[in-house]
Amino acid sequence: MKYFYFVFILLTSSVSIASAPVDLEINMKNTGLAYKQAVQATNIDEFNLAINEFISLVEISKTAKFYKEPEQSLQGLDKVIAQAELAKQAANLQGLSAAKQPLKNIDNLRKKYHELHEPPGFFELLFGK
Repeated sequence: MKYFYFVFILLTSSVSIASAPVDLEINMKNTGLAYKQAVQATNIDEFNLAINEFISLVEISKTAKFYKEPEQSLQGLDKVIAQAELAKQAANLQGLSAAKQPLKNIDNLRKKYHELHEPPGFFELLFGK
């Protein structure tokens, strides 16, 4: 009977942890740090570690609730992951310098999709869109 309770508690605690909402702000800061580490990597091992962390964090971001333009946000995250995978492949096949363009594309995508989530300005709040 004790074993049953132990398994039950273990299962219910893992379900509650798995369904915990993502703190998107903290996750995005960690994603930015992993991106920076990938850009600044001096060898392929450092790069792979950082880019794998980056991809994992972006995957976690996809589970967040987006209130404004959710379809476009998820599409943007998928594009970022595709560029990160491309950067990883290029770096492993041709060296770190080959990853520069896909990493630059990630930064451009970040700028584009962050515009979707900027808070409204004073006049937008006052007069609407």
